[in-house]
Amino acid sequence: MSTTPDPSTPLTARAHGSALRGRGWLNTGGTELDLETLRGKIVLLDFWTFCCVNCLHVLDELRPLEEKWADELVVIGVHSPKFEFEKDPEALAANIERYEVTHPVIDDPDLLTWSEYGARAWPTLMVLDSHGRIAGNLSGEGHAANLDQLVAQLVAEAEADGSLRRGPAPTVLPERTPQTLRYPSKLTLLPDGRLVVSDAGQHRLVVFQNDGSTVDAVIGTGERGHADGDEGTAQFAEPNGVLALPTEVADEVGYDLLVADTANHRLRAVKVGQDRWLRSRTATEVSTVAGSGSQWMQGEPLPRGEGDARTYALSTPWDLTWSHVLDRAVIAMAGIHQLWTFDPVTGAIMVLAGTTQEGLVDGPAVTSWWAQPSGLDELPDGRIVVADSETSAVRVLDPRTMQVSTLVGEGLFDFGHVDGPAAIARLQHPLAVTALPDGRIAVSDTYNGAIRILEEPATDGAGTATGGITALDGVVSLAGPGDAGGAEAEAGPGEAHVVTVATDLDEPSDAIVGPPVDGIGQLIVVESGLHRITWVPVAKAAERMIDKGAQRSERPVTEVGPGPLTVRVLFTPPAGHKLDDSLGPSTQVTISTTPTSMLTSGAGVDTALERTLELDPAYLEGVLHVSARAASCDADPTIEFPACHMHQQDWGVPIRVVQGAPAHLDLSLLD
Repeated sequence: MSTTPDPSTPLTARAHGSALRGRGWLNTGGTELDLETLRGKIVLLDFWTFCCVNCLHVLDELRPLEEKWADELVVIGVHSPKFEFEKDPEALAANIERYEVTHPVIDDPDLLTWSEYGARAWPTLMVLDSHGRIAGNLSGEGHAANLDQLVAQLVAEAEADGSLRRGPAPTVLPERTPQTLRYPSKLTLLPDGRLVVSDAGQHRLVVFQNDGSTVDAVIGTGERGHADGDEGTAQFAEPNGVLALPTEVADEVGYDLLVADTANHRLRAVKVGQDRWLRSRTATEVSTVAGSGSQWMQGEPLPRGEGDARTYALSTPWDLTWSHVLDRAVIAMAGIHQLWTFDPVTGAIMVLAGTTQEGLVDGPAVTSWWAQPSGLDELPDGRIVVADSETSAVRVLDPRTMQVSTLVGEGLFDFGHVDGPAAIARLQHPLAVTALPDGRIAVSDTYNGAIRILEEPATDGAGTATGGITALDGVVSLAGPGDAGGAEAEAGPGEAHVVTVATDLDEPSDAIVGPPVDGIGQLIVVESGLHRITWVPVAKAAERMIDKGAQRSERPVTEVGPGPLTVRVLFTPPAGHKLDDSLGPSTQVTISTTPTSMLTSGAGVDTALERTLELDPAYLEGVLHVSARAASCDADPTIEFPACHMHQQDWGVPIRVVQGAPAHLDLSLLD
């Protein structure tokens, strides 16, 4: 099939869409939808999961299409979860509200509809014509223009054959009422003791007095948008990370905060107003210091420290921290799996680590792979600790050596709630890490609803692992390796160790160190799902060893034959475009497996969209990882400056080797 149907192909040759099956529907007022009741509409099925940043990008891409084709197009979200937490219907309903999804969504926890339509990656888009027949199949993001063109053609077809049924989509949205916080995300502490919380669900910042409950100021109108100005006129879009600059830097640049304005793909600067003795309060001022407002896409330039930072496209900046080693802010650029830096004094922005490939690869920062980094902090020794959410990992970057290592975490599809040595410990989609004064790391283990403590091994001068570390500032340390708080498993020499200190939190998404209470250290935690900040003690008595089991993402397994396996990435350039090799190869495909030794030949990078793989017969199951890119440009030779676009998608396909199974695997990038 093609995103632009071939006029010579009979329309009846299109395959009919399968039934929409799942646990229930949201945003429909309790009504269950099916393809028969949607007959006469153009239907777009968006296979997504709320943990996936690329899926969030697609939600934003679809908003203008939903508005433009409000009477002809019905978007149906098919929520097909990756993590166990995402199977919770209450969590799904909350995140539909959090991300302002305004179309019907079918809850598909068992991946029934996902399997019926052969989806293999998040996000996947299927377009059905007015007769319920599949007219387009797209993977990844960046397809807004292609979708607009396809919908226009399908509307014209439906008008021609009389099948088009205009009218609003069958959407019923719950009422939203303003509240102090709605799905807050991150927080920071101003030098005067006030707390600043990013109120992501209401597109604003809320400043609390040092009691953490009295509102001192609200910065932003509360409406999604982008506008600079004072606290009553400024606009944000899902702001997340907030960073209070070091006092000397703030004095030099004239503002107090950097804000990761996530859905605007920008960094914002905020000078926070404050009361003055016997004088009027100073004004709050919001400005933009980095980001053009466009989302970075493959093929666009990456910054190297030169030029105006406001001219570069960013991609979903999620968190910020200050590096005293680098003397600049570090940015978790979640949308393209990288870390960047920004210097408020010079305005320079540049890539620090990551290739834009998604995965877990340690080593030199320039070749490291990350997976939606979403939380940052600076450790006492100057290293940057990172919550790498999609790999459920905690990782560190040493800015002195520019080396990356992983403290805990296995990969994109491994998660759970398991305490103990790092080799067996598991997290589930953590969104924040907090450096404790004694060198340990508090992890906001978001999808487990827990605060976990990660302790690296102490070393002597020769680098040999020793016992635990002493308590500082009232934060009680873990015991040494000989006393793991009742744990049966002990960390070996040189191995990190994890314990749990708090559970039953609702999507904890950030934490900072608060003042001790009765000698016990406190964390001030953003409990996003309950729309509040709360205090969590970090006490020895609270430490627990929990083992709910290690898990892997459950996706349908694809059976393949034992002989040579041919993998084909299906890509048809959009109408009016062609593959363009004038500046080098227009396609690139990277293939690997987990375990890596499962693939005896065919691994690595090549430009061909079709490749033959040899599998080691010793392995009967594994995961095939395919990352594909394809560039298309205007085909009209009379266009002086042709527009080009890079299409990209990553697949992780569980495979099982079975005698007699197919010897080929097709993956649709744009087909």
